[in-house]
Amino acid sequence: MSGFDRLTPSLQHHIVNDLGWGTLRALQEQAVEPLLAGHDALLLAPTAGGKTEAALFPLLTRMSGENWRGTSVLYITPLKALVNNLQVRAERYTGWLGRTSAVRHGDTTAGQRKRRLLDHPDVLLTTPESIEAMLISTTTDPRAIFSGVQAVVIDEIHAFAGDDRGWHLLGVLQRLEDLVGHPLQRVGLSATVGNAEWLLGWLQGNNRDAGVPGVLVNPAVTAGGPAPDVQLDFVGSLANAATVIASLHQGEKRLVSCESRRQVEELAERLGGLGVTTFVSHSSVSPDDRRRAEEAFAQERDCVIVATSTLELGIDVGDLDRVVQIGSTPTVASLLQRLGRTGRRLGTVRNMLVLGIKDDDFLRAAGIALLWGEGYVEPLVPPPEPLHIVAQQALGITIQQRTIGQAELVARLQGLGWVDDALVARIVRGLEELGHLDRDRDLLFIGPTAEGRYGRTYFRDLMAAFTAPPQFLVLHGRADIGYLEPLTLLREVEGPRFITLGGRPCRVTHVDWTRRRCHVEPADHGGVVRWQNSLPMDSPQLCYSMRRVLLGVDPVGVRLSQRAAAALARLREQRADEVDATSTRVVQRESDARWWNRAGGRRNLVLATALARVNPELMDGKTSFGDAWIGLRAGTTMFMVQEALVLARLEFGAEFESLPIDIDDDALMGLKFSDLLPDVLARWELERRLRR
Repeated sequence: MSGFDRLTPSLQHHIVNDLGWGTLRALQEQAVEPLLAGHDALLLAPTAGGKTEAALFPLLTRMSGENWRGTSVLYITPLKALVNNLQVRAERYTGWLGRTSAVRHGDTTAGQRKRRLLDHPDVLLTTPESIEAMLISTTTDPRAIFSGVQAVVIDEIHAFAGDDRGWHLLGVLQRLEDLVGHPLQRVGLSATVGNAEWLLGWLQGNNRDAGVPGVLVNPAVTAGGPAPDVQLDFVGSLANAATVIASLHQGEKRLVSCESRRQVEELAERLGGLGVTTFVSHSSVSPDDRRRAEEAFAQERDCVIVATSTLELGIDVGDLDRVVQIGSTPTVASLLQRLGRTGRRLGTVRNMLVLGIKDDDFLRAAGIALLWGEGYVEPLVPPPEPLHIVAQQALGITIQQRTIGQAELVARLQGLGWVDDALVARIVRGLEELGHLDRDRDLLFIGPTAEGRYGRTYFRDLMAAFTAPPQFLVLHGRADIGYLEPLTLLREVEGPRFITLGGRPCRVTHVDWTRRRCHVEPADHGGVVRWQNSLPMDSPQLCYSMRRVLLGVDPVGVRLSQRAAAALARLREQRADEVDATSTRVVQRESDARWWNRAGGRRNLVLATALARVNPELMDGKTSFGDAWIGLRAGTTMFMVQEALVLARLEFGAEFESLPIDIDDDALMGLKFSDLLPDVLARWELERRLRR
């Protein structure tokens, strides 16, 4: 019996007659059996591979056949915009069976949240932060909301697993299971990853120890289809990029991806000035404006939407003709995600045009393209030793329970299996020592420090596992048009202050520093908006790939424009002294030297620290380093570096495992809940993360 035949008859009818599908896709067909059996599963397919249907159709069949009642399926995504985008499909599919779906996230109003939860939708689309908000709510009983939950679907799971939001998600899922009293079926949806078996195990968490089977559903890609069309070009500036985009592919729908909000706004303004119908999407545009832009873009044909990675994660903006990348994607996985947004219509192929605007970013793009052409995809690696998330979950559990015995709290945190049991006990003691927890005999409850730091708006800041700078709401009249960081408003300007936000040129008329509001009016021209962007360090694999490009290796399966070929030839000539086929090199500069080892940012942090400890005279005075180099004193030779490394390994171990790394206070600010930990534990955790 096929997977399609095992779906409930109502679904079969609507799939054929409403969707017009003659068959299920391979992923959807292969997912039916394990999901109907209640197994955990990781479903892998490229963007637009039908993953949502592959998960929901079998789970709706179980819901119907097993008579699940109340909210029985949680559909979790990393983005509120993705939640909104999926609701149309979820409503359609649940409606076929006489069931309901609803949305819950930070942008839904209090009235909407209360009404929807009282209705107990069968499928609730939400985020991990909203689930935790419901768990600790004082106005609703979480048992009444979640008691019927049987399964969770985690969309774009790769976006969680590589950072602290993943640890937070696993903690919230475990608390849900503790609440309902049984394991929840866990279904993860992802694009291609480099370590799928590991990701399945990570998804299962304690379910694997409980004996719940886990299945990887990853259909083989059918050979013989058209190869993707990936082209590298070098244009030298954002202004030139706008000219190229405006002149190419007219009459087509184009998604232009940038790696910063500042680039998005500047490029959108330039495209608008060239007469291109342009829309904007990034995290600092107001939710309503972003949604309107994405809906309008989906309905247009001859237009461009300029976006950050907010549109990388599966949000449907209709059939795209082209994807244009400004500079480099951060990873091969990101390239695959964005490439997969095209080629969906019959007779079209996946395509991407990469426009280099700076030498370093163009070299990185060539390195990414080389890895992609060789079939490499980065493995997902979560941040190690999430002590601060253990502390955050300790407070979350305590708020949820109101009071909890110390032994029970420690046991529940140790049951997560994230860090050593002794460390868990020390974290809980530290929370009490710092005043985040208080006690009455053996019962723990929230202490005055946590109440003062996080208690405003009922612990909202405690539910987000990432650090976000304070933002100012930007208003035109009463209309919310987005958000700015104080950096833009503090920068000195002569005369009026102009900004561009959501593609709109505006003049700032008033700043309310107390209420964090910025009032604007339309203007004939805009100005640069500055946001803080934390760029990830390049991996050793990417650095080595860029080294190979400089040594003359061209990406396979990638077209190089004449400008790109000329730019590569120029870079290879200019940087010939930085690379060697058999060894690394020290290059002398006017006032210092650089050791070009292309080892990656984290490795170079350790290497630079080791060299400075055993022979500080080698260093440039700042212990500076980058992804590809370490700064040295002028006159330092490769022999001197090698000699110092031998001494460092003798003193600190072959991998410098006993080398102490100084952690300054500014670095701790990037660890969202570092204030929940004793200082020694926070620094230890960050040091372990910098070494990975």
